[in-house]
Amino acid sequence: MDNQTHNQIVSFIWGIADDCLRDVYVRGKYRDVILPMTVIRRLDAMLEDTFENVQSTKKTLDAAKVDNQWGALCIAAGQAFCNVSPFLLKDLTSRVNKQKLKTDFEEYLDGFSPNVQEILDKFKFRNQIATMIDADILGSVIEKFVSSDINLSPKPIYKDEAKTILRHPALDNHSMGTIFEELIRKFNEDNNEEAGEHWTPRDVVELMADLIFMPISDQIKDATYTCYDGACGTGGMLTVAQERLMTLAERRGKKVSIHLFGQEVQPETYAICKADMLLKGDGDQAEHISYGSTLSVDGNATRQFDFMLSNPPYGKSWKTDAEKMGGKKEILDTRFNTYLEGGEEMKMIPRTSDGQLLFLLNNVAKMKKDSPLGSRIAEVHNGSSIFTGDAGSGESNARRHIIENDLVEAVIALPENMFYNTGIGTFIWVLSNKKEERRKGKIQLIDATAMKSPLRKNMGKKNCELTPDIRKEIMRIFLSMEESENSMIFDNKDFGYWNVTVERPLRLRVFPEREIPSGTFKKQEEQDTVISAIKKAAVSAPLDDWTAFAKTTKLKKAQLNKVRPFITEKDATAKVVDGEADTDLRDTENIPLIYEGGIDAFLKNEVLTYAPDAYIDEKKTQIGYEISFTKYFYKPVELRPMQDIINSLNALEKEADGMMAVIMGGLQ
Repeated sequence: MDNQTHNQIVSFIWGIADDCLRDVYVRGKYRDVILPMTVIRRLDAMLEDTFENVQSTKKTLDAAKVDNQWGALCIAAGQAFCNVSPFLLKDLTSRVNKQKLKTDFEEYLDGFSPNVQEILDKFKFRNQIATMIDADILGSVIEKFVSSDINLSPKPIYKDEAKTILRHPALDNHSMGTIFEELIRKFNEDNNEEAGEHWTPRDVVELMADLIFMPISDQIKDATYTCYDGACGTGGMLTVAQERLMTLAERRGKKVSIHLFGQEVQPETYAICKADMLLKGDGDQAEHISYGSTLSVDGNATRQFDFMLSNPPYGKSWKTDAEKMGGKKEILDTRFNTYLEGGEEMKMIPRTSDGQLLFLLNNVAKMKKDSPLGSRIAEVHNGSSIFTGDAGSGESNARRHIIENDLVEAVIALPENMFYNTGIGTFIWVLSNKKEERRKGKIQLIDATAMKSPLRKNMGKKNCELTPDIRKEIMRIFLSMEESENSMIFDNKDFGYWNVTVERPLRLRVFPEREIPSGTFKKQEEQDTVISAIKKAAVSAPLDDWTAFAKTTKLKKAQLNKVRPFITEKDATAKVVDGEADTDLRDTENIPLIYEGGIDAFLKNEVLTYAPDAYIDEKKTQIGYEISFTKYFYKPVELRPMQDIINSLNALEKEADGMMAVIMGGLQ
């Protein structure tokens, strides 16, 4: 299909909305009718040639009292779907009575096989029928879609009976899928506030596809591969991945097939994804798309995949999922919990306000371990996933898990304003569990924030793009794995640190003469006993040593705890209180895992020099991981030389004097 034909069909379908739906639907709701009707018309066109065969098979099966008929009927239709109603869509254009049209159209929809019914249900398309009937536009919408002005059929349309003059070329599955995706894109752009929810810009998707396929392109064999997206939206990433793998295989003379799997929680986008696959002739693939939340209802719990790519929701609460999983503290899902070498459990549950790292962990849990290529993952996140969360938090533990298991090949910083509904910076994680030798134990950071081309017209908040040349340059940097001003290579340990708690001992001086408020103890008798014990101890016990003083009083620990705040003060010259730290002097330090000599050396070199009595509470030591692009790629602004500044000020002063002279001269 050439671009002109493609654009004509898209424009015609887009025009149906303006011609028929204006004044009935607000512009943002046009998609509720146009997208499902496009699906219905394409499926209808694909079933025209086998209509009689399906009707005949249906009668035979009914006569034989066969219950489960759909399999046989789909075979009769020659498709992964069928329709057993007595109508084709064009038959309904002759209905002049609104109620008759409504009844027959509903019967027509009810005739579709269950896989199409699910799509219509998720589109909530039947909810639109009453609106269109009341406005008397259903008939005109159907007439537009079956019009001879466009062809959504896999067969060509000719102007003459001899079929020598072509009016409209055939529309193959791939071309139909491309048209449908273009309609989705146009509707998403028309509703900018929603676009980022389920639409990742094509340029970003193509870069992600390159990142998972190009490094292993020379290892592709005559085989079947699987590709998965746990937040598949309308399925755009899966489609691009399929195209890219097939192209690479063809270039190398390999015959491959790829099975697509995905899951989507939004009903409409789920319907669009399944519909898109049906329209492309991928009926079997459509069955691999699961509905529901990947986090709480994993539709692919037992599967592993060769390739995975995703743009999960970031900055979005997953509290509902957490509740379905028993509450955040009770989540036992093995995707999100792991064990350290010593058997200690390590939870990787992030805060409920942002669940993006859970999608990455979901993909990691689905990596193949026994295949030659292992699994490759490309996933786009915002900055939160690379640095949010202190040591020991769920976010940090997730980073620790994937880095210590040597799964991260690279993290790529993209330019700001790359997405439709957010201007914030984003990052692509690139993971593999079968790293090539030179990448083992290392992570490449690529700063591509300045590698962008401006758009002539903004698309929502997206004001720039990654052109093919820019994507090639990013891939060149990634594949060459050389250090430059845009690329740095680090050992895995470079991103890890110990978070230690540095304590200083508590030192107290005793002031036995100070008053203990009445009511400190419930019984006056006990209070009198305590006061007396303190006065006696003051005679012989040292007042700069609380431990010795307390022992001399022979009072119970609970009694001493009540009176100590009233009769003591912190004093740096006093002796250490056994086993107690001064919370006011407590500090925490992040010590790089690569610090020579480790924690002990850090304490000796960086702490004891200034606080000889300091020590580290080992029970509170945590290991954390974070990746900071600012730390590695920050370029400080070069300051102007002082003499230049002085010269500029002098020039401004002379200019001001000249202006004052002119002004004063004009006033005289």
